[in-house]
Amino acid sequence: MELYLNLFHGPLWLQLFAATTLGLLIGSFLNVLIHRLPLMLNREWYHAAKEYLDEIKAPPDLPDVFNLVLPNSRCPKCQVEIKPWQNIPVISYLLLKGKCGQCKTSIPKRYPIVEAITGILTALIIWKFGFTAMGGCLLIFLWSLITLSLIDFDHKLLPDNITIPLIWIGLLVNSQGIIVSLEDALYGAILGYLSLWSVYWVFKLVTKKEGMGYGDFKLLSAMGAWLGWQAIPSIILLSSGVGAIVGIIIITCFGHDKNVGMPFGPYLAAAGLLTLFFGKISLVIGF
Repeated sequence: MELYLNLFHGPLWLQLFAATTLGLLIGSFLNVLIHRLPLMLNREWYHAAKEYLDEIKAPPDLPDVFNLVLPNSRCPKCQVEIKPWQNIPVISYLLLKGKCGQCKTSIPKRYPIVEAITGILTALIIWKFGFTAMGGCLLIFLWSLITLSLIDFDHKLLPDNITIPLIWIGLLVNSQGIIVSLEDALYGAILGYLSLWSVYWVFKLVTKKEGMGYGDFKLLSAMGAWLGWQAIPSIILLSSGVGAIVGIIIITCFGHDKNVGMPFGPYLAAAGLLTLFFGKISLVIGF
């Protein structure tokens, strides 16, 4: 471990190599988190609600012990346990030619894509912010956004298990002024939540419909806690613009029902990362 950490103190190319490998490993874990956390929450909610509603749809059958560590990963088709050498990020997928080593069922391409993207973005964080307190903290921020984006994409859910701790961690990090001042972080958390909360209620009063979920409020609040209140206008503008363009394309080109909601979390996360890497566009528009 000490030898590996020393890589971050070497030349820039060595730091980027170490950051990429770290990101690949974290990406592999994020795949587990993205898949298992919604199932764990579903089972928890089911048992809590079963006292009141016997008709609620039961969650999928899961082992008695089911968490982020156990049971070991298995092929969903043949249930053969995945061997350690088959779990090397990206490389194992290539060696196995994208198929299960036992039953030859195709492995979803998303797994290596998540690992690769996490590796690349991890390296970019270290490249831009260095192996510093800021760089290390922002890796936690990055990995959380990746996880939340994909869970929201799959289930239209932004779990409190991640969003709320992310708010507090952001405030704790900035209590030491690592990214922004504590004052900016505090106002950022408040502004992030209230801005979307206000939009939600205006939209609901006008249309009698719910335009977004409370998880979006908490996610933007977390971004404000990490990046400061100055980043909120940029994130809202970027996420709304990209979300509108993508939504129009999906509706017109793929026939998506315009009355069926689409997750907003991935757009917020993408806007937050763009603001982090390229700076705040709020200055250009006069905020």
